[in-house]
Amino acid sequence: MIIIARFVLLALLFSSLANTSQMVFAKGFDNVKEACRVTRYQNLCIHSLSQFSNTAGRSPSKWARASVSVTIGEVKNVQKYLQNLNRNKIIMRGRNRIALSDCIESFADTIDELHKSLNVLRRLSKSIFSTQMGDLNTWISAALTNEETCIDGFEGQSKNQIKMLRNRVQNVSCITSNALALVNKLATTGIGSITDP
Repeated sequence: MIIIARFVLLALLFSSLANTSQMVFAKGFDNVKEACRVTRYQNLCIHSLSQFSNTAGRSPSKWARASVSVTIGEVKNVQKYLQNLNRNKIIMRGRNRIALSDCIESFADTIDELHKSLNVLRRLSKSIFSTQMGDLNTWISAALTNEETCIDGFEGQSKNQIKMLRNRVQNVSCITSNALALVNKLATTGIGSITDP
């Protein structure tokens, strides 16, 4: 009888823990859905930022910082892909080779702009908040422009390699667009979450 009572108690305990875990996950998922509501590519936003659901909570500054951080990682991945293409002299020739070189340079500028943005997001200040938001908007908008113009110079759009390149660059442009939307949300609603003088 004691063994059965212990078993029932353990079963109830595990059931309670499972329910708590599901509630925490559901609450976290609500957080990322709420944060991504302002973005243009909501499903992509939820997918790329869901890992921050519990840590970012409802904080616009944390969501902006997380989105820029994720964007940097994605841009670096595409930059490596472009550099690997550049090493292969056979795949890209003529005008496409020049376009690829321009694209690699644009991505280097993009990474610089995003790193500057992340540094600002790590040290937000009430006293210079509007200036910081202006800088962030400028840098992330420039990063987005770099990505979008990157693929303009390529010809032979039906070739598989060009299609793959376009898809990867367009995907990272969507992620950057989402980061810009979350920074703009911070600009309009986030000043109250900044705690320094």
